[in-house]
Amino acid sequence: MSGYGVEERAGPHSPEYRLFFKDGAGRYISPFHDIPMYADAGKNVFNMVVEVPRWTNAKMEISTKEPLNPIKQDVKKGKLRFVANVFPHKGYIWNYGAIPQTWEDPSHKDENTGCCGDNDPIDVCEIGSKVCSRGEVIQVKVLGTLALIDEGETDWKVIAINVEDPEAASYNDIEDVRRMKPGYLEATVDWFRKYKVPDGKPENQFAFNGEFKGKDFALDVIKGTHEHWKALITKRTDGGEINCTNLTVSESPFCCSQDCAKATVDAAPPCKAASPIPPEVDKWFYYQKN
Repeated sequence: MSGYGVEERAGPHSPEYRLFFKDGAGRYISPFHDIPMYADAGKNVFNMVVEVPRWTNAKMEISTKEPLNPIKQDVKKGKLRFVANVFPHKGYIWNYGAIPQTWEDPSHKDENTGCCGDNDPIDVCEIGSKVCSRGEVIQVKVLGTLALIDEGETDWKVIAINVEDPEAASYNDIEDVRRMKPGYLEATVDWFRKYKVPDGKPENQFAFNGEFKGKDFALDVIKGTHEHWKALITKRTDGGEINCTNLTVSESPFCCSQDCAKATVDAAPPCKAASPIPPEVDKWFYYQKN
């Protein structure tokens, strides 16, 4: 177990819903800034914050612009966001989340893609057999990455596997995924290419013609986003609206007290039952490019 915990406020599938994080001692922390990037640097094992469990649709994400960066459901045009099911997919086809202490800097043009970062922590698609829980912090082996160009921004998608997966020892690079889970990488490209089409948007594009890059390439990308995060948290870079409140980064001017953190959580509405998921979320969209 990672030793991290969560505290829900308001009800899931409501605009007010927030999922705050605690360390093993019950102290409030930011999942963006206070959970270390590495679980084991010597073995290149990373922490991953699970935002969206596999097969669910609610677009939950670390709220980068709020104090303590709780997980909340994304809102677009005043409506809670659920990703559409583009046939044959149902919801997210992996456990989806982010690596803490990383940041895709929107002022940095990526040398590989020619596009700037998307202003978020780096995304992870975890391909293990277990369906994880929202807010779970798991340890993952990085296997490769896909370079999505999402509305003109670089949006790396790291492919990884939970180190506790029964088959984790057999996965060491992206080709192992291709060999042992045939069709999964192709389905991943298909999912990211089409998932915004039901919302009236064009297909997403990819760098490298949609080809996956391997483990070593992915590790370099992650390390680069970690350096960008370091500049953000120490105020060497202007993060704009990004909230850098943290409790553990001693060299950060944004470091705050536990009393301050508790006041943030106490100001949120109390936990309550989940709101029903709208029935249209289960609809399947059939799409073929003309």
